[in-house]
Amino acid sequence: MRRFVRDNSLSLAFCAILLAALVGQALVGHAGFNHDAIAHQGAPISLWRYVTSSSFMADVMENWQSEYLQFTLYILLTVWFVQRGSPESKPPGKEGGESDEEQKVGRHADEDSPRWAHVGGVRTALYSNSLALVMGAIWLSTWAAQAVAGRIDYNAAQLDHREMPLSLAQYLGSSDFWDRTLQNWQSEFLAVASFSVFAIYLRQRGSSQSKPVGAPDEATGVEG
Repeated sequence: MRRFVRDNSLSLAFCAILLAALVGQALVGHAGFNHDAIAHQGAPISLWRYVTSSSFMADVMENWQSEYLQFTLYILLTVWFVQRGSPESKPPGKEGGESDEEQKVGRHADEDSPRWAHVGGVRTALYSNSLALVMGAIWLSTWAAQAVAGRIDYNAAQLDHREMPLSLAQYLGSSDFWDRTLQNWQSEFLAVASFSVFAIYLRQRGSSQSKPVGAPDEATGVEG
């Protein structure tokens, strides 16, 4: 058990932080929802009813989809674009999908390489792009979940104000949907862009996301 925890400590730590953040969001969101309901002569609801509501789901999904979009784009863009001096970038001149020998696929695969790296054909092609495909699929599914939950939450407010509800297609073209979406996208793109630049000149000793403290600023693709 100790070895399992040590070998998986990074993912376990983030899962614990995620759970704590979700609990915190549920508690403060529930309090805010009930405060607003009472202010508008409505009845408060239980915590369980709130965390299973479209309001809570829309808030969670709009954050999740932007995170997965960020990683999907970062995975794909780092294939073709470089940032000199960034530990997260390939060195200039290495843009592109690289050769089979560099990627250790087909006859260039090692004995301990994953089986689908050996076989070639469609399976190797799929495996060669599996990270972006899975991350992209999660992004699209969470974005779809945001749209469905957001529409339900929006229509509930519309009915409260005796206004017409929107169809899903109408909601996808509404300012509410795009406001929820774009306010998260721009924050994710800002974070990635600033990290790419800060990592050129700043260091964090011992982090795999930083260059070694003594590495020159122009060193690219070098991790500590």
